[in-house]
Amino acid sequence: MARIAVFTEKYTIRSSVELTALTNYRLSAFELGHQLDFLFKNELKYMKNYDAIFIRALTDPLNTSYLVARLAQLMGLRVLDEPESIRICCDKVNMYQHLINKEVPIPETAFLNTNEITKENAEELFTQFGIPLVLKAPNSSFSAYVEKVNTVEEFIKTGKKFLRRSDRIVVQQYIPSDFDWRVITLNGKVLAVVRYVFAHNTWRTMDRSENGEIVQVIGVPIETANPRLLRVALDASNAIGKSLYGVDIKEVSGEYYVIEVNDNPNIDAGNEDQCNPDIYKEIIKHLAGD
Repeated sequence: MARIAVFTEKYTIRSSVELTALTNYRLSAFELGHQLDFLFKNELKYMKNYDAIFIRALTDPLNTSYLVARLAQLMGLRVLDEPESIRICCDKVNMYQHLINKEVPIPETAFLNTNEITKENAEELFTQFGIPLVLKAPNSSFSAYVEKVNTVEEFIKTGKKFLRRSDRIVVQQYIPSDFDWRVITLNGKVLAVVRYVFAHNTWRTMDRSENGEIVQVIGVPIETANPRLLRVALDASNAIGKSLYGVDIKEVSGEYYVIEVNDNPNIDAGNEDQCNPDIYKEIIKHLAGD
């Protein structure tokens, strides 16, 4: 029997789909003969009582979750997400460089520092990548600090704003689409495939339409997904590590481009688990070392 702790924070269990997912992990652990408890910030002294730690809270090298991952690793516990994956995925410059090094297809991408936010560079990138451009602050999540710019003035204003958070920003080609693929992988295996269909007249998963519509999550059976989609997702995951990832991918004329690799991906009841209700057991088995 493995003793598994889920580290979470109070904000994580305010959503019914997240709470139900946490319950599903616990039920799955019991069914597999393992123990699973929830661990909060004021209970970290009990980490030594467990064999594995599963993080279900926002990950960032500045957050408690990263400290938990580092402590778990130093204590020899199995941990998801492991700290190196958190460190890479929470810095988009680092993450994209890993993808580039492994020749994973991504949109046309450039990295700029403070001195490079100039009219000349903006004009050159608009010519090279097209209009609009997408600017991203490296240390952001849930589409925060990700914006489209259409003019040199917007480029300079947004770039300088993002550079207050970091010493570099990401500039990318904009690839229009009505949805993103999300492929969830663990240790080189695909666990789930879904489509995040954007709300009307929006372009990011967290955007709401004027009528209050939000992203629609549509599950796709793994066996029916395009093998090329799965291959690109696995290549992207393997470029980062062997942890739990959510790979966001655009499809253009049968080609696939990785937009981002996320550590600690959402797995919400009724959403990402639609076509694989055993996803909870698969994660528990990994944590238990089965």
